[in-house]
Amino acid sequence: MGMNEAVRLFFSNYTKFDGRSRRAEFWWPALMNLIISWTLGGVAIVVGGGIDAYTSLQFNALGWIFYGASVLWGLAVLVPGLSVAVRRLHDRNMTGWFLLGFVVAMIIPLLNIVALIAFIVVLAMPGTVGPNKFGADPKGGHDVGVFS
Repeated sequence: MGMNEAVRLFFSNYTKFDGRSRRAEFWWPALMNLIISWTLGGVAIVVGGGIDAYTSLQFNALGWIFYGASVLWGLAVLVPGLSVAVRRLHDRNMTGWFLLGFVVAMIIPLLNIVALIAFIVVLAMPGTVGPNKFGADPKGGHDVGVFS
């Protein structure tokens, strides 16, 4: 599965919280979202008055435009990100409620780093081969790599 197909599936299945998703369907859009968010935030800092303006939220007009675009992008990918994370957990034969557990654990100081690392590891591991209780294997039963 290429990046274009993964991103297309990410947005076309944005409200589908059932079934399974391949690793590529989670990780390619995650990379895309990271690049877009950092770019918009970085441009907001550069054109908005620097890091001091960012930390105090006292941007100039152009900085507010890019900061607003960054916030809007985050809101636009929130539901698709949650749904693909749930489907990715389903691919590991885990219920989607584990996502809530990871999010709650990431709020707790000192536990948050461990929870983040565990979340990344779980989502990077291959899914169960063959069908599981959440549906058929999206890869057809073979493991061909993280970005495939």
